[in-house]
Amino acid sequence: MNFHVVTLFPEVIEAYTNASILGRGQKEKKFSVRTYQMRDFVTNKWGKVDERPYGGGPGMVIQAEPVIKAVEKITTSIYGSKKLNNTTIYRSGSKKPKVIITSAGGKPLTNAYAKSLLKNKDVIIICGRYEGIDARAKKVLKAEEVSVGSYILTGGEVPALAIIDAAARQIPGVLGRFESLEESRVASHDTYTRPEVLKVKGKSYRVPKVLLSGHHAQMDAWKEKKRSRPA
Repeated sequence: MNFHVVTLFPEVIEAYTNASILGRGQKEKKFSVRTYQMRDFVTNKWGKVDERPYGGGPGMVIQAEPVIKAVEKITTSIYGSKKLNNTTIYRSGSKKPKVIITSAGGKPLTNAYAKSLLKNKDVIIICGRYEGIDARAKKVLKAEEVSVGSYILTGGEVPALAIIDAAARQIPGVLGRFESLEESRVASHDTYTRPEVLKVKGKSYRVPKVLLSGHHAQMDAWKEKKRSRPA
């Protein structure tokens, strides 16, 4: 599986995905993450990708053209293509990559959605910024908008990383011996490790007795209760 990320800040994506479990997964060729500088797809000499919004309002909007060109370039590099009457025709039988635009107004990112992405060999993620991306890019590319929460972030790089992380860890072999998918085991929000008694400022904090009992059914029941408790 291959993730292609179009962004104004490739270094942000690369720093995270080249480290820890994701970095190991890439070295073992379980998946790959490739970044593309959005400014490389503009025609002006300043590398400018944004303009003021029609209809007024604060901030700037990323133009549709560099986004569309970036996706076309990535798709062509993957599948090969030819021009017919100024229309790009991809190699027969090739399934186009899934295109995602990070957006606060998109469908929520869930584990189920992340797992569904594994059906695609290639996923292109467009990182929004400023006041967003010209809506015509979504229409032309038939892209899907995805949100990681009902809040506003400075840019789409953090959501893109969340999408990649949530999906990549679902790929068989990416998680190592000491890691496993939470949904495949009984896990709680409260976890403990050594020492058994933690002393801070003269006060002792102990590991719950049930976790020291060795009684697996009771431990699983405790974890399930903790996991399902209201926030």
